[in-house]
Amino acid sequence: MKVLGIDTSNYTTSAALCHEGNIAANLKLPLPVASGQRGLRQSEAVFHHTRQLPRLLEQLLPDRELGMIGVSVTPRQAEGSYMPCFLTGKGFALAMGAAAGIPVKFFSHQQGHIAAALYSAGKLELLKEKFLAFHVSGGTTEAVMVTPGPEGEPQAAILAQSLDLKAGQAVDRVGLMLGMDFPCGPQLERAALAWEGKITVKPVLKGADCSLSGIENHCKAMLAQGHEPAEIACWCLEAIVAALDGMCRQLLEEYGPLPVVFSGGVCSNSILQKRLAQKYSACFATPEFSADNAAGVAVLAYRSRLCK
Repeated sequence: MKVLGIDTSNYTTSAALCHEGNIAANLKLPLPVASGQRGLRQSEAVFHHTRQLPRLLEQLLPDRELGMIGVSVTPRQAEGSYMPCFLTGKGFALAMGAAAGIPVKFFSHQQGHIAAALYSAGKLELLKEKFLAFHVSGGTTEAVMVTPGPEGEPQAAILAQSLDLKAGQAVDRVGLMLGMDFPCGPQLERAALAWEGKITVKPVLKGADCSLSGIENHCKAMLAQGHEPAEIACWCLEAIVAALDGMCRQLLEEYGPLPVVFSGGVCSNSILQKRLAQKYSACFATPEFSADNAAGVAVLAYRSRLCK
């Protein structure tokens, strides 16, 4: 059976095809952002998705027999969770489902990220258990408790989060400060890896919640003082790692030993993975399944059929 997945986030237009439980195609087009901008308004994101999604779907649909469509329709599983950009994918999915006479399954963007990370790490069996998951991106920095849903989908409840700036926002703001192009993650990582000096960072935590707004201010001060871009980039990323490390440590102390999964675009960073993967025996996705993608919702839709 073939299942189509669609995700229209604030950063990427994505479509994926799941065939008998395996991702056969995972196509993505980043939303165009003008040089120097920090991102897009929702109206701009909707416009670009409306233009870009047909280009992806036409590569996946010819000669394909679909049994179901999975689509991200909200940022997370919470009452009032809403972003207009997801309406584009939802509308396309409902129209295609009605035309083909096939069911459409709704998921949150966060559920898709978690499932994509588990698929990439070969750990989908964790969907039958309780585990701790981090979703770290431009719009979200959260730790959630995940429990199995009735159709195998991850049910996520927020345990801790950033109280201000999100990790991906910190990365992009510091990157733009250093003359990089949005989104700045890969460029900031390359710059940070060139720094060989010592970096010391103390995270700002309130319970298991973190505060990341000081990262931008500290990096501005470093730049004004003449520090090298590589050092500034490294300090920024190490500050994010320190915050996530502190959150994870406190939550595991509170809730006991649990499997740990890191998802979201920021978690594709090699510095973050090196610091946290071994320490917490944590699962990470490969880069193509870390950043926004439709693979997770395609896998979840496929698995929902198996639960009936």
